[in-house]
Amino acid sequence: MRDLLGGFRSFVLRGNVVDLAVGIVIGAAFTALVNGFVKAFLTPIVGFTTGATGDYSRRTFTVGGTVFPYGGFVNAVIGFLLIACVLYFLVVLPVNKLHERFAPHQDVQADKRDCPECLNPVPARARRCGFCTSELVPLPDTADAGETRAQA
Repeated sequence: MRDLLGGFRSFVLRGNVVDLAVGIVIGAAFTALVNGFVKAFLTPIVGFTTGATGDYSRRTFTVGGTVFPYGGFVNAVIGFLLIACVLYFLVVLPVNKLHERFAPHQDVQADKRDCPECLNPVPARARRCGFCTSELVPLPDTADAGETRAQA
């Protein structure tokens, strides 16, 4: 039992779990803030522009005796869009720019050719296939050919 509690304690006190818990609490607080902003400011603006009076979130329509409360859905959509925009412009874009600045993309692709045995793509200057290990005929390199001509 003591080992079980010790393992649980080390799991909970790991940095990842604590960071995740803090992120969830901050996310919940941010969601409450955005929902309050939508209810207090954006919903009345939508109600004003559509000619609705009072609390727009209580707007409904009835079809065949069934009530559809679309105002609450409109509030939820506005809240979602607002949260998505804030997250994108204040979190995703800055993190991407920092990532590009400090770890630029250096994925330089070498010229490829197909292995005659297994037909897998291998670097053009390869002497052996990395897939089937068959020997490849080396291709003449244009830089080496130029140096050979310059030496002659």
